[in-house]
Amino acid sequence: MLGTVVNALAVILLGCVGLLFKKAINEKMSDLLMKGIGLCVIYIGISGALDAGNTLEGADTNSLITIIAMTLGGILGHVCDLDGRMNRLGEKIQNKLAKGDTKSTVAEGFVTASLIYCVGAMAILGSLQSGLEGDHTTLFVKSLLDGIMSIILAAQLGFGVLLSAIPVFIYQGAITLCAHWIEPFLSTLVVAEMNCVGYILIIAIGLNIAKITKIKVMNLVPAVLFAGIMAYIIEKIPVVYNFLY
Repeated sequence: MLGTVVNALAVILLGCVGLLFKKAINEKMSDLLMKGIGLCVIYIGISGALDAGNTLEGADTNSLITIIAMTLGGILGHVCDLDGRMNRLGEKIQNKLAKGDTKSTVAEGFVTASLIYCVGAMAILGSLQSGLEGDHTTLFVKSLLDGIMSIILAAQLGFGVLLSAIPVFIYQGAITLCAHWIEPFLSTLVVAEMNCVGYILIIAIGLNIAKITKIKVMNLVPAVLFAGIMAYIIEKIPVVYNFLY
């Protein structure tokens, strides 16, 4: 759990640094910086999606799997209203902390940062390495990256970014603790397909941050799970696997 604890603390501590700069940034500069951050997140998502299979030896991705996973995931997310639930949670926190401030961005900061930190390859792979091998290197690197992002996001969106440390701790901690049970199901193919969908969601987050779109990203998060399940099943059927890969 050391890697996860460090990751959560990095989000909080470096997020506090970002809060110190919040008042020094005017509205026009804030808008410009948020669009710049959005473009950087889009770049991270595109590069990650294109390299999802290349970064894992012996793995590849298939766009058909991605399309089906996004479709099924979107349907499930919409039916369960995951985006609405996440935003309502953020709004409840905002109402308690912002004291009626209609301009408060606590909810936006909490939701945006939580998605960025939790939807991605390093969260899964790093947590598995931490739980299986006691190797926290990947999560330490992720902590540094998340911390830097926290400085920037907290300076723009405020205190809600710090609260994203809670879902980071719960999500990565759960994977770490359950690593021995999860690991047999996570072949390189499964991880590659999950990575691909995850990075596509990061592109969507970047588009939202840059205010280009208003995609309900949380409703698409189940697509990551669907991609993994389909890849696992396909890998067990040689005829289908050889046809698709």
